[in-house]
Amino acid sequence: QVHLAESGGGLVQAGGSLNLSCAASGPIFDVNSMGWYRQAPGKQRELVAFIGSENSANYADAVKGRFTLSRDNATNTVYLRMNSLKPEDTARYLCAASIAAIRPTREDSYDYWGQGTQVTVSS
Repeated sequence: QVHLAESGGGLVQAGGSLNLSCAASGPIFDVNSMGWYRQAPGKQRELVAFIGSENSANYADAVKGRFTLSRDNATNTVYLRMNSLKPEDTARYLCAASIAAIRPTREDSYDYWGQGTQVTVSS
């Protein structure tokens, strides 16, 4: 069982930055791709970004150019650098891991989920 632990959320003013981390433990050699989702109250969970084993990151249009996803295979950690934050980025951010998918764009592509970390952007 892969365990995912997110950290780095918090309260920030619009225009500010936050760095989220997701540390994976357990049989991480099974993991192919990692992703970040977010869910705001009353809204559906949405994909923010994902990165495959080749370390090529892909982003949702809403965050492209502002967020940067990276992966450190030595420490089994993925990082989400969030710049130019907007109030609409307010959500709970969840890390997810996929065993088989190379480009996991669907929720059901992911096998493991973290508990999430709250990001709140004030205007």
